[in-house]
Amino acid sequence: MSWASTQTYYRLINEGVQQQLGGLHSAEVLLHSVDFAAIERMQSNAEWKRAGARLAGIGRRLEMAGADALVLCTNTMHKVADSIDQATSIPFLHIGDITRRAIDAGEHTHVGLLGTRFTMEEGFLAERIRSDAVTVDIPDEADRIRIDQVIFNELCRGEVVPASREVLQRIIADQEARGVEAVIFACTEIGLLLNPTDLKLPVLDTTELHARAAVAFALADD
Repeated sequence: MSWASTQTYYRLINEGVQQQLGGLHSAEVLLHSVDFAAIERMQSNAEWKRAGARLAGIGRRLEMAGADALVLCTNTMHKVADSIDQATSIPFLHIGDITRRAIDAGEHTHVGLLGTRFTMEEGFLAERIRSDAVTVDIPDEADRIRIDQVIFNELCRGEVVPASREVLQRIIADQEARGVEAVIFACTEIGLLLNPTDLKLPVLDTTELHARAAVAFALADD
């Protein structure tokens, strides 16, 4: 929900449409950009019901404005995805379902999950992608705290710190040593810091997967 990753979504969706349709084509997008400080306070204070109501209201307004589907451009706030889905009547493109399809397509059975502490610890995303065939690895507590600091203190502010890249690379290497076959960037800002070429493991970047799914949905009937 930070502006830093919102611009990535906007770019990827427009690039996807242009690649598919060519010429001067671009995406028709209704974008509601929130004041992330207000959302972060709700997260920190565990005011999830209030946050869900806030985002559900935004979803209803976007639907009334003519949106054909909703894309919630954040992993963490998918904790309240049901509130949004129940308040609207148009398709909600759930980031967890899209990620699970990518896991299945890659035939991965042991994946690493990196994101905010909320996403790593509270299970709303891991439970969506975990199954008898797929296990999910999260870093230990100290590393979860460090990743969270990188996301909120640096990436959400548009700051990319090389030393933090090395920290995440080390954390992912530790996951690989535990048998992880692919790593999920389950935070829409992590891709601002790490490129797939920075890692040995295959990367499932939820931002890219989600944006690609939005393009596929938008162009399905064209």
